[in-house]
Amino acid sequence: MKKAPLFVGLLTATALLAGCSDDEVGDVSLGMFTTKDIKIQTFTDPEIPGVTCHISHVQGNLDLADPSDMGIACRQTGFITTDMMKNVDTSKNGEVVFKASKSILFKTLKIRRIYDKDSKTLMYLSYSTKETQGSYKHSLSTVPLYGSEAWTDMMAAEQAAKQQ
Repeated sequence: MKKAPLFVGLLTATALLAGCSDDEVGDVSLGMFTTKDIKIQTFTDPEIPGVTCHISHVQGNLDLADPSDMGIACRQTGFITTDMMKNVDTSKNGEVVFKASKSILFKTLKIRRIYDKDSKTLMYLSYSTKETQGSYKHSLSTVPLYGSEAWTDMMAAEQAAKQQ
């Protein structure tokens, strides 16, 4: 029966290493009598490095599953070019651009980028892949392309199309 201490040791090491994230920019304790903290991570869109998102979520230090609640805020923090936008999935489902495990039993935090062509806006939807208390937890943030090189080029192309 020496396997049980080994399993507990591996589980503890995994939980401790999960807290040592390079992209963590904030860590707020929820109180003296809890093992849960609010973690704030930064995320840069891999296709559009001019967009930075900050994700807040609760993480339990020794829990097998973290709560599904999360928040997301995304902003333009650099250039957004026409070349970058060429690689963006323009389907209604968009594409998953970030994911992190929230449990050892298949719960994942995902961020999906969806492009709203009519308003020329990037939408970032964060959500949990497992239903919690009758609901799939989610949060939404938007980054308008207004004022970017991509927006200027799109507007010029639309004007040229109208004049033909």
